Amino acid sequence: MRKPIVAPSLLAADFGQLAEEIRALEAAGADWLHCDIMDGVFVPNISFGLPVMESIRATSHLPLDVHLMIVQPERYLPAFAEVGADILTFHWEATPHPDRLVRQIHALGKRAGIALNPATPVEVLMDILPEIDLVCLMSVNPGFGGQKFIPYVGHKVERLAELRLQAKAHALIEVDGGVSPETASLLPRADVLVAGSSIVKAPNKTQAIYELRRAWITATHDA
Repeated sequence: MRKPIVAPSLLAADFGQLAEEIRALEAAGADWLHCDIMDGVFVPNISFGLPVMESIRATSHLPLDVHLMIVQPERYLPAFAEVGADILTFHWEATPHPDRLVRQIHALGKRAGIALNPATPVEVLMDILPEIDLVCLMSVNPGFGGQKFIPYVGHKVERLAELRLQAKAHALIEVDGGVSPETASLLPRADVLVAGSSIVKAPNKTQAIYELRRAWITATHDA
């Protein structure tokens, strides 16, 4: 049975107990850990950087899905690769040279992802889609956790899935922002669900991940 990859966002974690939070997410059945890197320039917030990433890598062997919400991401790709990122995702809107960055990430031995803000159409990826490993569709405007899901992103997932099929591409479709059991039911063609508050802040993380997967699987069967 096909299941979604569940990637809890550590932005919602208690950083005073980060190692304990990560271990609890692993025990609850998380597949990846999603790490939001914010610079206060590309987005109106600052999160964490390389020293915290080193600590996360030392704590967990789960794949680290590193989402760079920063300007000039090319400056930091080698450093984040060195501290243990497995997937490096940069924003289409943050660089004029996405093809160059994809090649740079692959040369570092990492998987390359491109993130799109809610209002950026998926069609911008038409030519580069066969070259990338993941597309992160933002379902909130990036910069803060705890926002509400933007409904039209569900239609973007459908369009991207069709585009992927046409291009014979393999990129995973990831949705990031406001993801919960209720909104996961709108995303049957997504492959990766990034969830912050709905999992990380849940009193029972195992149950929260189970409910998220169940809602997605039900929607997939109904689609």
